[in-house]
Amino acid sequence: MKHLLPELPYALDALAPAMSADTLNYHYGKHLQTYLDNVNRMIEGTPFADMKLKDMITKAQGALYNNAAQAFNHIIFFKQLTPTPTTISPLLTQALVARFGSVDAFKSEFSNAAATLFGSGWVWLALDANNVLQIVPEPNAGNPITRNMRPLMCIDVWEHAYYLDYQNRRGDYIKNFWNLVNWDYIEKRMQDKNYQLYY
Repeated sequence: MKHLLPELPYALDALAPAMSADTLNYHYGKHLQTYLDNVNRMIEGTPFADMKLKDMITKAQGALYNNAAQAFNHIIFFKQLTPTPTTISPLLTQALVARFGSVDAFKSEFSNAAATLFGSGWVWLALDANNVLQIVPEPNAGNPITRNMRPLMCIDVWEHAYYLDYQNRRGDYIKNFWNLVNWDYIEKRMQDKNYQLYY
């Protein structure tokens, strides 16, 4: 199975000014492509050759895990974004309020986790094995799948995700990230136990 660069559901310049075409050209067009190229090269002739990325994350180690997880993480990140503002559905709102007290409290806790994660990594909203929403900070290529959780949304806090647009102002990047989240897609992920929407 060859893992290909997925088509974006928007134009490269559609997320500006919160995320510029320059950033997407590098982040999506070069960083994600490199992870996929590395995966395709490393799995050739191995038991991983016919696996989906999400399955590699639970079975691979070392360089293959890092590249497969980074590819998977980036696919989720890019597919969850939209240039068209969306509202959070009553169902998702109810789930966030039940777990965090309010939608604003969730956003604040998630943003704080993203702002304070040291170095490079990701912050996730995920469902744990008991179907409870959790905010999960992960360094480097970390993914909550390795904790038996279902990832719903994420923010990439590697510097390459924001440095062209924001330089060292990670907080501004996080603030503007909320304007790009496709909440309809997040809810579909919450109901998609087989991860079909990730591909």
